[in-house]
Amino acid sequence: MKSNVDERLKNTVAIMEHTDRELAEELRDIRSVSAGEASERLAPQLESLRPRMGDLALETIVLRTGRPVLAVVNDQAKLEFRDAESEIWRTRLTKAINRLGKAIPAVGRIEVTNHDLDWLGTGWLVAEDVIITNRHVASEFAARRGDGFVFRQGLQGQMAARIDFLEEVGRTQQLEFKLNDILYIADDDGPDVALLKVDQTAGGLASHIDLSKDSARSQQQVAVIGYPARDSRIPEQELMIEIFGNVFDKKRLAPGQIQRIERGLVLHDCTTLGGNSGSVVLDLESGTALALHFSGRFLESNYAVSAETIRQLLQSVGRGVIAKPSRPVIPRPEAPPTPVAVGTTTAEFTIPIRIRVEVGTPTAVADGGPSIVKPNPPVQAGSDDTEDFEEILEEARPEDYADRPGYNADFLGFRIELPEVHDDGDVLRFLIDGKKESELKYQHFSVVMSKSRRICRYSAVNINGGLSRRTSRGPWRYDPRIPTSQQILKECYGNAPKFSRGHMTRREDPAWGLPEEASLGNNDSMHATNVVPQMQTFNAGIWLELENYALEHARQDDMKIAVITGPVLRDDDPFRYGVQIPVTFWKVIAFIHDQTGEPCATGYTMSQKDFLREEEFVFGRHETAQVSLSTIEDMAKLSFPSELRRLDPLERVSETRRLPLLGSLSQIRFS
Repeated sequence: MKSNVDERLKNTVAIMEHTDRELAEELRDIRSVSAGEASERLAPQLESLRPRMGDLALETIVLRTGRPVLAVVNDQAKLEFRDAESEIWRTRLTKAINRLGKAIPAVGRIEVTNHDLDWLGTGWLVAEDVIITNRHVASEFAARRGDGFVFRQGLQGQMAARIDFLEEVGRTQQLEFKLNDILYIADDDGPDVALLKVDQTAGGLASHIDLSKDSARSQQQVAVIGYPARDSRIPEQELMIEIFGNVFDKKRLAPGQIQRIERGLVLHDCTTLGGNSGSVVLDLESGTALALHFSGRFLESNYAVSAETIRQLLQSVGRGVIAKPSRPVIPRPEAPPTPVAVGTTTAEFTIPIRIRVEVGTPTAVADGGPSIVKPNPPVQAGSDDTEDFEEILEEARPEDYADRPGYNADFLGFRIELPEVHDDGDVLRFLIDGKKESELKYQHFSVVMSKSRRICRYSAVNINGGLSRRTSRGPWRYDPRIPTSQQILKECYGNAPKFSRGHMTRREDPAWGLPEEASLGNNDSMHATNVVPQMQTFNAGIWLELENYALEHARQDDMKIAVITGPVLRDDDPFRYGVQIPVTFWKVIAFIHDQTGEPCATGYTMSQKDFLREEEFVFGRHETAQVSLSTIEDMAKLSFPSELRRLDPLERVSETRRLPLLGSLSQIRFS
């Protein structure tokens, strides 16, 4: 199965054609060009793109034509289109050239000192001496103190900020103005807006951009002006590079359309990246600002704060009032639409997603166990779950597992099906009662194995924190349902510098329910199928605490979560002791949040790359980050059900230049 970037790209183009019929005619001509019929004009571009983009080469050209990203030079949009030139956009932007020429000089790059980054996002003159940007940009260098705001302290002193109105493609000149004061930063429950006072004593400031007096409307033609930066969070890195011509951090203009107005937000389809946070969404017809861009999902949709909200804030701040308007709620992403043929009349979009799930009927094996503990107790680094002493391997028979229920997709009251591995041929299959299976079912969890790597591809577990029980660690064992040769339990495991047997489903996670059920879940976690080689210190810190932290935020009446965990299996993973060792691991946690009462899902990655040097193992740090489920899909080469992706707050992440690594659990975004 190919990466979902194929469908996302084609769907994006199809929707663009459907909502812009004038442009659709032009794009249809390009899309109809086959490899053998490539025109003289397109042949070189197709030839250049195919080695990197394969079958997506033509669709990439179509997207770059329909939603181009243009350079800004000498305060003017440079109307030079790569590949197939868009006469439609050339005509539209030429008509608006004077209005664009007035707005472009008022847009600048927010730069900082005593920060670990040199610049953070985009801002623009919304009044004579007032710069507007996003809260999540300004909060990097400023914070509320009492009734006002102050610049933060950096590692080498107090931070400072300025705005550079140039930073254009091919130019080294600067036009910087100091940001003297923080007039306003919205609270976290307000719109993503900040207002900053710019020093105009030296003169030379451009005229500000007027706010539109009219509300944005669907299919209105607009342009986003800002500073797109290379965004490492986007899985489709090659496509991103192609669309932006591998030019980042410079002032760019990206035309597009307003998609719709929803829940107080303006949604648009201009091409943006991290760094575009704080960009102006400009009406091409009037040259006024329709909105302040703050967030986006690559190849899907972008979000902006309306001009009406901005005007209210400006008026409140001008009166000396700290306004607290409510924060617009970003709608959860809809399932990707099916491509719509141009000329059809239907406007209803669906996309078929093929999912495989198997759910059994639970039967417990008696073994006894102590009293219930609430919530699930964490395992401390250095406990028996991170030490790797030799143990007696306990043997079992295939029939012993006949009644294991496995992972329950309906455990949380809403369905979370198992992921689908893209390379189906690498999924280890085995015979049960003459039928081929791929899901190894255990007590409260299931495992899918990689055939080529002989380790867990992923493990999915249901956790009931309210019924958790403390259990004693049992012996390691092979799973008799699959060949022992397909399981790694020795080879690379042992005392340092060898590896720990790193549980994918934690030992205590399935240990809940009646005493015999909890004991069975604990014992089942000790299978070779549920472990992957990890450095001795891996099961510690934030990564260890994620399930417990989620349980604390799960609805108190249920205390239930579902966790899916696995390694990222790359061809260039290093070999140690004859075994290819995964460098990166991922985890997805789903539950019903105790405050909102709504389902949510969050994704995380953790890397042990600093420990895996080519020459030897050296001390480093495990890098834990919260990432979007789409990012995990691309890294791990699998697909989650669309219903799960829609619950992820990072599928609509704010476009800062980067998300910080998790330094504490409090940084996790559940909404």
